[in-house]
Amino acid sequence: MPPAQSYRILLISTAVAPLGTGLGGGVELFVQNAVQGLQQRHHRLTVVAPEKSVLSNCDRLVQISGKLQPTAHTSQRDTPVVMPEPSVLSAMMTYAQTVQADYDIILHFCYDWLPFYLTPFFQTPIAHYVSMGSLTDAMDVVIAQTTMAFPGTVAVCTQAQAATLPHPHTYRSIGSAVDLSLYDFCATPGRALGWMGRISPEKGLEDAIAAAQATQIPLKILGKLENQAYWEHLQSSYPHAPIEYLGFLDTRGLQAAIRTCRALLMTPKWIEAFGNVAIEALACGVPVLAYHRGGPTEIIRPGKTGWLVEPDSVEGLIDAIAKIDCLDRQACRHQAETEYSLDALAVRYEAWFQDILARDSAT
Repeated sequence: MPPAQSYRILLISTAVAPLGTGLGGGVELFVQNAVQGLQQRHHRLTVVAPEKSVLSNCDRLVQISGKLQPTAHTSQRDTPVVMPEPSVLSAMMTYAQTVQADYDIILHFCYDWLPFYLTPFFQTPIAHYVSMGSLTDAMDVVIAQTTMAFPGTVAVCTQAQAATLPHPHTYRSIGSAVDLSLYDFCATPGRALGWMGRISPEKGLEDAIAAAQATQIPLKILGKLENQAYWEHLQSSYPHAPIEYLGFLDTRGLQAAIRTCRALLMTPKWIEAFGNVAIEALACGVPVLAYHRGGPTEIIRPGKTGWLVEPDSVEGLIDAIAKIDCLDRQACRHQAETEYSLDALAVRYEAWFQDILARDSAT
């Protein structure tokens, strides 16, 4: 059904990397899916992002120059708020404040302190999409202040992610999606397993490689090589692992590589807020074997579309690999179609915006 109202939306992207580079991690897919899903339902979007961004099928992309923000996943609990000058994040928020009257609502994906702090100084309501769990004390405090002062305006990917934040019951779960037309179902896989993600310590690639070495089942590795020293350490630590690094591929290349895998391994050492790679795999009919930690626990249907494994247990991964043939690849695709389509995602956004605007007009 078409939406009851068409919204004018100003979307503020992540400030840690230009869109299209892969350096923004899963949040780049969050932005792409929000834009595509909402535009398909006839909402008008302007996207504000760092210069050199690439975003296909976007109504309007405004590129802002400046120095990028440091990545949050490399922070410690007491890491202070940092904005390198000239700050791209500051410039993005200044632009938003200047043009805010032209929009019904502002949607931002910056896991950064400034957009939350500036919320009281905007007249146009801001919808805050928090794409990661608790990482720093500074972010926890400002997110908590915002969700208390502006109830209903802060959303998360999953309740598992919300549980890591202050006031866990105050956040709205929006989730994520995939453009199903870009992912081809594969009923008959090859022998290899797959792993997708940034090659960085918090993603736990070493456990997937250890399982591949123990079983001697080939492992395809896909993702941005973010930490060269870590990657070299893995190669030297597991010299007999049958691994193949395929690089950072676009969606078409990624799904072509992953759809023939018997299963996707997810081995994060931190709490994944969602786990976009899980639904990308499901869209291809590929079951997911993941640690029982974070967002994947709310995606995977154990015994049907994957298995949940004791966190950090390579033996558990090996046991799950032995049970892959019990899983139904058609059920994997069906779950992606019913729960993670772009239209379903856009409907969730619309309901959220409607509630925020209704509350704002009542105050």
